[in-house]
Order: sequence, then C-alpha cells, then structure tokens
Amino acid sequence: MAVKIRLQRHGKKGKPFYWVVAADARSKRDGRYLEKLGTYNPNTNPATIDLNIDHAVQWLHNGAQPTDTARAILSYKGVLLKHHLDGGVRKGALTQEQADAKFVAWLEEKSGKVDAKKDNLSKAKADAKAKALAAEKAVNEKRANAAAEAEAAEKAEAEAAENAAAAEEVVTEAAAEEPAADEATEETQA
Repeated sequence: MAVKIRLQRHGKKGKPFYWVVAADARSKRDGRYLEKLGTYNPNTNPATIDLNIDHAVQWLHNGAQPTDTARAILSYKGVLLKHHLDGGVRKGALTQEQADAKFVAWLEEKSGKVDAKKDNLSKAKADAKAKALAAEKAVNEKRANAAAEAEAAEKAEAEAAENAAAAEEVVTEAAAEEPAADEATEETQA
C-alpha cells in the first residue's frame, strides 16, 4: 500500500483549514486516513502550523511520500531535516547527539526568523495605524479651521448688517429732520 502525507481540507468556504495526514494514496482527498499528523492554517500571517514531528519522521522512515505542499510544510517545520539527520545516524556519519544538536540549532534559528517576521508585521501594522491617525487628525484640524472661519465670516456679516442698519437709522433720522427744518424756514419766510 502506497502511503502519502498530504493535506485534508476542512474549514468553511473561503476560509480553508487543513489537517496534515498520512493516508493511502488511493483514498479520497478528504476521505479515510491512517493518522493525523497535525494542522495547517493559512489564514493567519505567518501561517499557523502545528505538527507532530516525531510521527511525521516515522512515516517518512516507513516510506511515505509527501505531496508538494506537504513537503513544503514538512521542510518548514524541520521534519525533512530530522529525517535526513536520522539517515546520517543510521549510516554512521553522525552520532545521535550530534544530530540532535544540529536539529535544535536549526529550530532556534528558524524560530528567530519567524519571530522577526512577526515583529516586522506588527511594526508595519502599528506604523500604518499611526499614519492613519495622523491623517485623521489633519482632516479634523482642517474641518475645525473651516468651521472657525465660517463662524468668523458669519459674525463679520452680522456686524456688517448691524452697521448697515444703524447707518439706515441715521439716514432716516436725518431725512426726518430735514423736512422739519424746511418747514421752519418756510414759516420764517412767510
């Protein structure tokens, strides 16, 4: 029986979630499997991979062939490196302690890279949020300045209207006094 290490799709439409399984090559994609080795969630950034490394290595020792995507996942988690180092131990090129030390060093380096990527992503997200906040503050200031200018213009118009009304009152009072003065001159002439 040919065994494949492959992905079994779960999750909802548009939000895939995969199980990494060892299954008979003849079974359906989402059908029967021999053992569940872990999970893979591509919806997060970076992708979340939870994998039982020892069981995956055991399946590789027994001759299971990973699919292309499963091979990339196994390589990312170090399963293929551990399989390779175990082959060196079986051939006598390495001792088990040396192989374990190399694997642990690789895992530490890999976790450092993943943490750096997470830090860069969070820093980029914080920078984008700060830029959006600064842009929003600028828009709010412009809006407040425009409102203050409009309010000042309204006050100026109101003052101008009051001044015009006062000037009209002075003109009407002056016009009312002129006929009285004309009547007084007519009386003196008569």
